[in-house]
Amino acid sequence: MLGELTDRQIENVLYSAVVARLGCHADNLTYVVPITYAYDGTYIYGHTKEGMKIDMMRKNPNICFEVDIRENMGNWRSVIAWGAFEELTKPVDREAGMQIILDRITPIMTGATTVQNPMIDAQENYIEAMRGVVYRIELTKKTGRFEKR
Repeated sequence: MLGELTDRQIENVLYSAVVARLGCHADNLTYVVPITYAYDGTYIYGHTKEGMKIDMMRKNPNICFEVDIRENMGNWRSVIAWGAFEELTKPVDREAGMQIILDRITPIMTGATTVQNPMIDAQENYIEAMRGVVYRIELTKKTGRFEKR
């Protein structure tokens, strides 16, 4: 059975996943890239190095965001959302954004090869040690589909 997700089911998918695809468009080029994210009910938060996606979102803040949860080819849920990129540049905003990301990602980071937290310095001050871009995306429109066999 194919169907549409309810608003509550869409929110569940957005909260459940940590990896999604971000689509951006600038200079007649569309770019889709996987990202790690955290969702707080309004915004998608991300952290990345300078590069193509940041350059493109600075030029055109309108993005498309896709996340899916798959059990197998006949059982999946998918959410597509649209929104606006905002770079967090003030130290207090960067710290708050990073805290949301760390609160979501840190509990699921496991394994012998996992870096504990490259953004924390020897004094456990992560904002001073942090490099890169902290951003958030306000999701303004959401849609969801599913298949259940």
